[in-house]
Amino acid sequence: MIYERNISAVVVFGVIVLFTVGLSFYLGAKAKSASGFFAAGGTIPWYVNGVAFAGDYLSAASFLGICGMIAFHGYDGFLYSIGYLAGWIVALFVVAEPLKRMGRFTFADALDSRFNSKGIKTAVALSTLAVSIFYLIPQMVGAGVLVTPLLGLPHAAGVVLVGAIVILIVVTAGMVSTTYVQFLKGALLVVFSTLLTVMILARGFEVAANSDKSSILEPQTVTVAADGTKTVNGKPQGTGSGEGDLRPIGHVSKLPGGVQKSGPQGPFQFFRTLSESEVVVWKSSKSTAPDGVVTTTYNPETRPGSELLRAGNHPNFRGLRGDNFTTKLNFLSLMLALFCGTASLPHILIRYYTVKDQASARKSTIVGIATIGFFYVLTLYMGLGAMTSGAMDVTNSNMAAPLLAKSFSNWLFAIISAIAFTTVLGTVSGLIIASSGAVAHDLMGVVYGKEINEDSKVRIGKIASVVVGAAAIILGILFEKMNVSYLVGWAFSVAASANLPALVMVLFWKRCTRYGITASVLVGMITSLGWILLSGDTFKNVYNIDPDLAPVPFSQPGLVTIPLSFLVLVVVSLMTPAETEQAPGKPSK
Repeated sequence: MIYERNISAVVVFGVIVLFTVGLSFYLGAKAKSASGFFAAGGTIPWYVNGVAFAGDYLSAASFLGICGMIAFHGYDGFLYSIGYLAGWIVALFVVAEPLKRMGRFTFADALDSRFNSKGIKTAVALSTLAVSIFYLIPQMVGAGVLVTPLLGLPHAAGVVLVGAIVILIVVTAGMVSTTYVQFLKGALLVVFSTLLTVMILARGFEVAANSDKSSILEPQTVTVAADGTKTVNGKPQGTGSGEGDLRPIGHVSKLPGGVQKSGPQGPFQFFRTLSESEVVVWKSSKSTAPDGVVTTTYNPETRPGSELLRAGNHPNFRGLRGDNFTTKLNFLSLMLALFCGTASLPHILIRYYTVKDQASARKSTIVGIATIGFFYVLTLYMGLGAMTSGAMDVTNSNMAAPLLAKSFSNWLFAIISAIAFTTVLGTVSGLIIASSGAVAHDLMGVVYGKEINEDSKVRIGKIASVVVGAAAIILGILFEKMNVSYLVGWAFSVAASANLPALVMVLFWKRCTRYGITASVLVGMITSLGWILLSGDTFKNVYNIDPDLAPVPFSQPGLVTIPLSFLVLVVVSLMTPAETEQAPGKPSK
């Protein structure tokens, strides 16, 4: 069996949860004011904030999703890492210091600092909610993926459990608790990922042998009846005989020189040996019978390692090796969204308000970049190590890293799974804080037409946290089967389209007007969301409709919607009267 209840994992999981919740209650006394609840009162040290940046940013997509994509498709998954990291250049050189100078504790503060406009506050609050919810989906999917093998619970129960814990953390202590949870998990994630990488290099590669019961090149079949009954390889799932269970995958079929074991590998030798080897990878095909029975067959295929270390293996990147112009546009659109999206994510932007000054904002960004960059290098080793570990689940790419750890020891599996769980907790709590701030500080001020007092902001923020958390739970259940890193690509597209053009222009173009900013944010948000909902990937994976029927030519919207948002801002600003800065306390329409 790939999965069985692991007592050590349950113990570590329980300790992490109890410590996190206990920390939230302990720090709750610092979250009485709106500034304390939403921005930790600006009291976080820059070095703690820097690691918390990494903890916030290294989400389920980074750890579970990217490792899974590399494990199943090779180098293509690492392209996400490159895009995620490159986006921090924009954050460091464009956003960090000006944002700290212009705002108090929400992204709308910065965009609205010159105008004091209800329209800007409303538009930016709505975009913050849209981006946060899109980003929450993969985090909750990752939560369900982790809890299922740890506690033996169904996916839905795992998502509900995680959602409830996160809501408790946020409601108890707000940004103070969230920051230290992110600091803790960022540090633990990097330390234990480094340990796992060292163990991968020390183990090296080994050619897999056939077992008495089956060949490593034998297809695997999963059949799901209309009533949900599942059979695996022709037998009822979980019979205990081993015949109704998935066989672990991830094998090397040939090593250079015809040896059976490579021995320990150096950091560069690891890639050289893999490029000269042959690896068994798996492709799926799905069919649906008239009676509603869905059969998915996973077929093995032996591929040269050198091919897996090149771009173009993932279905979304396959056209990079050919003449498919649409696929190339889709890839460019994704990379543009990842590059521009980092500096536009609400839960990243609000972290600049947790430090005391602009210099601290810059220094914490540098610490964050160093931590994140080092981790992303490790994902390449972990993903390729999982690809050859003989421990992967053919039906679930998101479990590649935890199962890789399990191939070494159950305790390492327990620790890595618990750290991955804190990864979800930290990111989800940051997203919920950003969403609740948008509601309490921005939207409700527009609704009431006046500034809300501190106590009311905190109370509304806590209510909003519960509502957003409940929405995240529902969406995490609905999107169970999608790779979490791919889902995050969509969140980056919405963020880059709705937020970045307005942020860049308000910082560097004095002629922009409140009307231009409002129009840009709304157009960027609506067009990117619309494009995603009408894309071939959504038709196939969400609606179960033939992707060829999708009305948009490729699935990633950034290449179209980001320039469109810039254009709308410029045109509308030039068509409306230039304005001087609005005095505080005199909101305009």
